[in-house]
Amino acid sequence: MADDYKAPRPTPTPDNAPFWEALRKHELHVQRCRDCGQAYFYPRNACPGCLSGNVEWIKTSGRGRLHTFSVVHVTGRNPPLEPPYVLAMVELEEGPKLLTNLVGVEPDPAKIRCDMAVVVEYADVTAELTLPRFRPAS
Repeated sequence: MADDYKAPRPTPTPDNAPFWEALRKHELHVQRCRDCGQAYFYPRNACPGCLSGNVEWIKTSGRGRLHTFSVVHVTGRNPPLEPPYVLAMVELEEGPKLLTNLVGVEPDPAKIRCDMAVVVEYADVTAELTLPRFRPAS
């Protein structure tokens, strides 16, 4: 665990606090509408499909598919991500898509393919902050 994490830290809100709390337990949770059944991400107090406020948090399998990706070669303002790194959009088995990082693979577009199976891993960057990253499934 690195207590010298320098990137911007998320600010929990009443809508997203359960997401961050679950990550600290090494669980990936998303919301699901109890009325229409749609699972979704990013956290909010109403379903984006039917606008119902009857929503719940569910634990995901942590498995998904790489929807799209970009290999980043430019250093930004956030030093913890040293280029090159892979910025990825992952579609979870449950349906929602998350913007994340792909790790455990060379950051070479020739070695990464869309639709590859991925699985979550948890990066404990501080005692209070765990981030979800994905790696190719074995």
